Amino acid sequence: MGIIFLIGAALGWLAVKALKPGAHLQGLIIACSSAGNWGTIPLMIVPAICNEEDSPFGDADTCKSLGLSYVSLSMALGNFFIWTHSYSVMKRSAQLYKKCGDPSTNLTKEENSGEAENGNHAAFLPLSSGEFLHEDVESDPVSSSIPSNGVAGSFLHYLRRAKELLVEILNELWSPPSVAALVGFTVGAIDKLRPLVTEEDGPLRVVQDTAKLLADAAIPCTVLILGGNLTKGRGRTTMKPLVVISITVIRFVILPACGIGVVKAASELGFLPRSPLYRYVLLLQSTVPPAMSIGTIAQLFDVGEEECSIVFLWTHLVAALALTLWSTVFMSLVS
Repeated sequence: MGIIFLIGAALGWLAVKALKPGAHLQGLIIACSSAGNWGTIPLMIVPAICNEEDSPFGDADTCKSLGLSYVSLSMALGNFFIWTHSYSVMKRSAQLYKKCGDPSTNLTKEENSGEAENGNHAAFLPLSSGEFLHEDVESDPVSSSIPSNGVAGSFLHYLRRAKELLVEILNELWSPPSVAALVGFTVGAIDKLRPLVTEEDGPLRVVQDTAKLLADAAIPCTVLILGGNLTKGRGRTTMKPLVVISITVIRFVILPACGIGVVKAASELGFLPRSPLYRYVLLLQSTVPPAMSIGTIAQLFDVGEEECSIVFLWTHLVAALALTLWSTVFMSLVS
């Protein structure tokens, strides 16, 4: 999953470089190209395949139990990627867009478009040391006494920025999905703690039963929320068709092909077990539409909500056909 995520992020960055969208769309494009819906859709597809009479994954109950475990693991790991990288990229893009829209700010044309003179997009690249010094002189009168061209001044400013970045990452990891994943990993990894929650007569069994009841209702609620988000982009033409096409091609053509190559290479090197269901779940992760959490992040920063709805609408329409075709290919490869 991590490799596919990185490939999607790199392809999204190339799409931003080629299409040169507005500052508020740059983070959205990269996030939609990298972060996939690794939870809701696999949770519906894998049990349905296990219940088929001619399923290549063996007994239906065993298949469903193992399949849900694999999907839950991928969903937990995916939350870390979404709420760290994707969140940071969209946050940086939203801040740049709002800063450009404020008439009190004095930005150049390159900053307004999110692109610097060397062609790199400022929304996703760290500022240079000179820019660090220029910004911090006004905000930090103590540091302004340090010579701007001195090694000590540059080191202190880089050190301060590194500290701010670390604090920001820790704050992002404190999001509810990341905390829930961390708690789940902790309970599952400790042998003496796991039976207290999972065993039938365990004193904390009520926690698992409660979580299961909430999880069973989460999928239909998520689908309803998705339907509500799709209506925001209906009839809007704020996004170029080429942007939607590029995201669709990345998610449903390039990434599935890359996923096949990654899984085959990992299998040849002995990194993967021989379980065909495990390999199928890995392949399925590269073919899902963008994560719904991207819409939540867009609403959080109040930037690109309509454009995000348009992307969700078309990618989910294409996903109905793409998932069917690629699932057939994946099952033929693992069986």
